[in-house]
Amino acid sequence: MAKLNRRAMGALALGFSLGGFFDGILLHQILQWHHLLSGLEQARLDISFLILTDGLFHGLMYVVAITGLYLLWTSRAPTTQSETEPLLARAMIGFGIWHLVDAVLSHWVLGIHRVRMDVEQPLLWDLSWLAVFGLLSLATGYHLMKRRTGSTSFLCSPVALVLATLIAGSIASFPAPRGESVIVLLRPGTSETAMMAGLDAVDGRLVWTDRSSKVWAIDVPADAELGRLYGYGALLVSNSNAPVGCLNWIRMN
Repeated sequence: MAKLNRRAMGALALGFSLGGFFDGILLHQILQWHHLLSGLEQARLDISFLILTDGLFHGLMYVVAITGLYLLWTSRAPTTQSETEPLLARAMIGFGIWHLVDAVLSHWVLGIHRVRMDVEQPLLWDLSWLAVFGLLSLATGYHLMKRRTGSTSFLCSPVALVLATLIAGSIASFPAPRGESVIVLLRPGTSETAMMAGLDAVDGRLVWTDRSSKVWAIDVPADAELGRLYGYGALLVSNSNAPVGCLNWIRMN
């Protein structure tokens, strides 16, 4: 029973982290519909704080994912046909729980952001997103728990769940492709001279900076070693697919 409980909690944690990665990659980076704290007026005035909290959010999802992997690994045992679908089911339920918690807590109780911040009817987007990715995932997970047909499909296996988590976590930290921009948040006290030296070190080009010069958008080659920027005063290096457009949206709102 202990192994089953650890296995179940591991699958739930991995599903929950996948929900967070899905939200962060799609809504924060690709579509750029919101930041974690876009709904707080004071936070929206500080771009560096928005970027930092987005980074902390992803960091928290990594912690949840690692916890899930640990629980799954320490409960490892020969996987029977009857165990595979409940594992996938619990991951689906965890994925749905993430969207339910995000909708209720982040969107409606705390009001720190909505699914889309730039629309006249944000509640409609909140409800639609919750229905498609939250309630549907919960219903699918519940259905799989009840069905228990003993499928041996690879998609129902622990390996598939682990791979999905590793892939999602990796996508969140991929270096920017050629022709794209990278956002750099500078540590307090970092001089522009030091950061310009960092740009030279990675063959980067400055595209944009905020009024405080704490947030820089730079273009870098595809093979740039972005980790070197930390040695020149970077606090956080983010690889959003279109950060300048996102920053412009923040400035206009």
